[in-house]
Amino acid sequence: MNTSEPLNPANLSEEINELKRILDELKLNTNDNNDAFFSCAMALIIFLMQCGFAFLEAGAVRSKNCTNILIKNVLDSLLGILGYWAIGWALAYGPNSNNFLDHFFGFSQFFVIGLQNYAKFFFQFVFAATAATIISGAVAERAEFACFLTYSLLITSFCYPILTHWGWTPNGWMARGFDPSLGLEQHLFENNTLNNNSSETNITTITNTTTTFRTTYVDFAGSGMVHLCGGTISLIAALLIGPRIGRFPEKEARQKNKVKKGKQRITPLRNTGVEGKLLKIAEIKGHSVPFASLGGFILMFGFLAFNGGSTGEISTKGVGQIVVKVMVNTILCGAFAALSYLFVHFIRKGKWTILLTINACLTGMVSACAGCNKMPVWTSAITGSIAGMAYLAFSELCLIMRIDDPLDAFAVHFGGGLWGLISACLVTEKGLLFSLIDPEKVKFDEALWQLCWQSVCAVAIIVWSALVLTPAFLILKAFGKIRVPREVEIRGLDIFKHGEAAYPLTAYGHGWGGWN
Repeated sequence: MNTSEPLNPANLSEEINELKRILDELKLNTNDNNDAFFSCAMALIIFLMQCGFAFLEAGAVRSKNCTNILIKNVLDSLLGILGYWAIGWALAYGPNSNNFLDHFFGFSQFFVIGLQNYAKFFFQFVFAATAATIISGAVAERAEFACFLTYSLLITSFCYPILTHWGWTPNGWMARGFDPSLGLEQHLFENNTLNNNSSETNITTITNTTTTFRTTYVDFAGSGMVHLCGGTISLIAALLIGPRIGRFPEKEARQKNKVKKGKQRITPLRNTGVEGKLLKIAEIKGHSVPFASLGGFILMFGFLAFNGGSTGEISTKGVGQIVVKVMVNTILCGAFAALSYLFVHFIRKGKWTILLTINACLTGMVSACAGCNKMPVWTSAITGSIAGMAYLAFSELCLIMRIDDPLDAFAVHFGGGLWGLISACLVTEKGLLFSLIDPEKVKFDEALWQLCWQSVCAVAIIVWSALVLTPAFLILKAFGKIRVPREVEIRGLDIFKHGEAAYPLTAYGHGWGGWN
């Protein structure tokens, strides 16, 4: 460099501006890469939850049905990616040129044509696959393969995507919320002032600057979208497919009596505490506690990414602290749920159970999904403890109603999901609880309106999930494709349906005595 030449201020200013432009571009590219890597890394951990579900369900079923449950969990991911790739993404996040219809579904980027944000696509796919996997536990050991294929494709390609458009895109009707000061007609047809670029934006809360208060759907990581949806479908599937043979002997005896003697009234046994229930309900034990425990641990690990990764980014200042807070709240909710359930179960039964404690822990983590990003850490004790009791209540309800749910999928995901949506409006920073503690900071009427809107959204999720899957199950039942024949169920699905026993007797000791 020739120092004798005088500096030209005009050229120097241009060079500084050019350097600034280059640095800004590098920063933007770096942030994009960091966000994409973060989303994909979290999605990979969530994808591992499929393995957790597989081991949990395999351990909870009898050995004669182990292969069957494993292949269903494998195919959940394979069918899920096809359905979400072809149709699901477009309905969930594809821009819709019709502003009114965009409140309800997207309608572009089918087969992800024109998509740029593949990280978000992959992340949302693993969420869709998780929602579909939940149901297999509720219908384990007796569902036909056609039944599994049907609900798996319907959930990943249609049911779940529509829900996410409602609640997780800026223009979805649940996310837009409701302004209590407006009438219904004004609410439906008011001008759209929100960003409609839903395929490129991860937004879960919407505010309208033209009003002082507006409700919105609060569900940070899927208490409603994933778990309430999956839990609802699990209940419907278990109801329509019926209990496993031998699960409720009294119910089977009544049905046989009805066939033999017409419509003669049979008086059921009355509940007489634990002993009476044991007479009426036969416990069908799974074949491997270690398998189920391993699956539970994998799911607990996966839930930390499931919730933590729902920020959708990591590069913005302060987001890293939110991710950590989310993970802390998630594991605390799981701990309080597990311990509260364990102690109550010991008081009632006198036993320290591992399998049901794992289920209670998962229920607590499900309940954390909705509000874990805005929930003060100490309120995890409230959310988690009540989640443990919710699991107990919904599990007992299934037994009272004679609904056979081998994995307690309904209790874990419906119970945890429903309570999660409610708790997000009670114990978060602007929740109803804080309106009582600090009424000057949080207005009671606004918190109450938010809880009401959240309840409407929860009902909408339940109704939509039921409307989509119930007709499909009824059609399958009408054609005899919802449940395997009695002989197949008694002898096991592994040999009859797959020709592959999980533990073939011929493999035991093979090679002893010089066998080749």
